[in-house]
Amino acid sequence: MEKYNCLIVEDEPLAAEVLEDYIAQVPFLQLTDKCTDGIFAMEVLQREKVHVIFLDIHLPRIKGLDFIRTIKHPPQIIITSAYGEYALQGYELNVVDYLLKPIEFSRFLMAVNKLKAVGDPMPLNHGDHKMVTGAVEERPHLFFTVSKRRVKVYIDEILYIESAKEYIKLVTKEKTILTKLQLSQIEEMLLKGKFLRVHRSYIVSRVWIEAFSSAELEIGGVEIPIGRNYREYVLSNLTK
Repeated sequence: MEKYNCLIVEDEPLAAEVLEDYIAQVPFLQLTDKCTDGIFAMEVLQREKVHVIFLDIHLPRIKGLDFIRTIKHPPQIIITSAYGEYALQGYELNVVDYLLKPIEFSRFLMAVNKLKAVGDPMPLNHGDHKMVTGAVEERPHLFFTVSKRRVKVYIDEILYIESAKEYIKLVTKEKTILTKLQLSQIEEMLLKGKFLRVHRSYIVSRVWIEAFSSAELEIGGVEIPIGRNYREYVLSNLTK
């Protein structure tokens, strides 16, 4: 298994140490280097192959968001900050995720599961890829913890997701898994525009909707209610 080369750009030693520990626990990540500011990070990018940068915002010499703007072809970037007010600016710069400190390991895992397989990270097994003009392109997927194992789920196979208290039930055409996540957490991990929150307890895949009315919709032969507070939003999206 090839890995994503990671660069930590963080001037707080304790915060950098936490990220380093988290990276070490994820099999498909490996730490390339650590820097305390963006100027040093530019030097690393010139000499090393970096796939992912974990970037603080409040850095000496050059701020994190300004650092992103200086890179002509930036790698994937996950922002790590104690300040939430810069999130919109971060997403406008196409960052993968925006993590608020202190960062829980489960939230870190959610972020790195969003990393796109571009370039050469993570070769694919037979059946997990397709050829596109001679290049290998990975199908978007996520890994979920089920009975102490990490289970791969392809995003395009998800029919719907149902809240089950502190767990979610994730239903595909082939299987159903139960994993400890909140519905709001999985909502952040899914591809924007491909899924709809239709009820406080349900998220559905738009492409698998077979029929709908103002009160419910049908996916895979299952009738799913449309919540009263979601009705206008759902119907406006489905009737575009």
